[in-house]
Amino acid sequence: MKLPHVKVVPAVIAFIVTCLFWFVISPPEGVDINAWRLLGIFVGTIVAIIGKALPIGGAAMIGILLVAITQVTNPGNPAKAMADALSGYSNTLIWLIGISFFISRGFIKTGLGARLAYYFVRLFGKRTLGISYGLSIAELVLSPVMPSNTARGGGVMYPINRSISESMGSYPDEETRRKLGAFLTLVAYQINIITSAMFVTATAPNPLVVSGIRDIAKIDVSWSQWAIAAIVPGLLAILIIPWVLYKLYPPGIKETPNAAEYANQKLAEMGKIKMEEWIMIGVFFLLLIIWAGVPKLISDDPHFDIDATAGAFVGLGVLLFSGVLTWDDLLKEKGAWDTVTWFASLVMMATFLNKLGIIAWFSKSVQAQIATMGLGWVSAAIILVLLYVYIHYFFASNTAHISALFASFFGVGVALGAPPLAFGLFLGFASSLCASITHYGTGSAPVLFGAGYVSMGEWWKFGLLVSILNLIIWFIGCAGWWKILGYY
Repeated sequence: MKLPHVKVVPAVIAFIVTCLFWFVISPPEGVDINAWRLLGIFVGTIVAIIGKALPIGGAAMIGILLVAITQVTNPGNPAKAMADALSGYSNTLIWLIGISFFISRGFIKTGLGARLAYYFVRLFGKRTLGISYGLSIAELVLSPVMPSNTARGGGVMYPINRSISESMGSYPDEETRRKLGAFLTLVAYQINIITSAMFVTATAPNPLVVSGIRDIAKIDVSWSQWAIAAIVPGLLAILIIPWVLYKLYPPGIKETPNAAEYANQKLAEMGKIKMEEWIMIGVFFLLLIIWAGVPKLISDDPHFDIDATAGAFVGLGVLLFSGVLTWDDLLKEKGAWDTVTWFASLVMMATFLNKLGIIAWFSKSVQAQIATMGLGWVSAAIILVLLYVYIHYFFASNTAHISALFASFFGVGVALGAPPLAFGLFLGFASSLCASITHYGTGSAPVLFGAGYVSMGEWWKFGLLVSILNLIIWFIGCAGWWKILGYY
């Protein structure tokens, strides 16, 4: 009998074998047996996600089930073990991302996201390089409130990229793809990756980084702190990467006066800004004000210190009360519910792995190996970052990558003497930047690659090049900017 929801039998077998391995093999010296078994469940869940044995939400639910019934977090107390297994759903960062998904639905439903993109194309669209910058700015503007880089890059920006390319006679065929479409596709993807690194709410897995930094280094990274830390290196990358691709992968069409006319035509079809769009604009700025901590600057009264997740609920409340979004819209936003489901599972397991000492054990083991090399923390941190970035060739999900590796790599770096805040933030940015290397690196990659404008060889070649440039740009940008901020 064929099981309709289990897609990849080898992945299912790998999941079962992985879990059983950790339950049968004795733990290393100094590692608690329950911590070792929880590690097996965690690794098995990651294997199931990578191998797509089940949809990611389904794999996460199996992980919750195994934690509860094995009682690895609380042996002999099934009720408490069940409560532990569900504890991830109380994490406010998870709900921040979920609510942000709902709010991003408003940008798509009202058409405001597309309108913004067309405005920037009209402003910069006389030259091909100008179009790329216009679309890049539109991506940047949308990124703080659209936590799905797939929805942002594939749902909003991709159709506009494709429409502009085809209006210039560039189609996904060998004769015309290099006229315009191939260049815009590469730029669109790489900018999508860069903006994903710039805000906690720009891509769904970023809160896992925040959670990891808090659990291991006891440092709470706020939304505004992340954004301020990333703004200078991020803007430098947005300025440099399109120009480099333009020089190394030049489009056949350099002048594009018709692009501005096309954008004007689309804006005319959309008509004047509707009331729903004005409300979305208001909510957008309201959220930025709350997330940037402006109310707290106005008064020392604790009531003015608004939690980021509470702020997201405020924005969602405005959209619901105004009718811009309906409850049916929220129910149909599968990405939000799916994200909340699997995030809760992964965050829960990562939290208990840290509490039960697995992260500390792994960090000490790797630290001991690096110590034998006689390296200082700077050299060791560089090696850790490079390994962390390029191991992404084996991942098709930023979520799986961060879940499997961030806490361990961060713990090792801190143990070797790296400044916790600076190293944690840079490794967090690298968690998004690593996706630039392949055509399956993150959710927006298959959408843009699937358009057919860029060959796989070109995608991988320029992906590797951009990954190197990004690391250099972000390292230099962070080094200078963070010195001013006093992060080290």
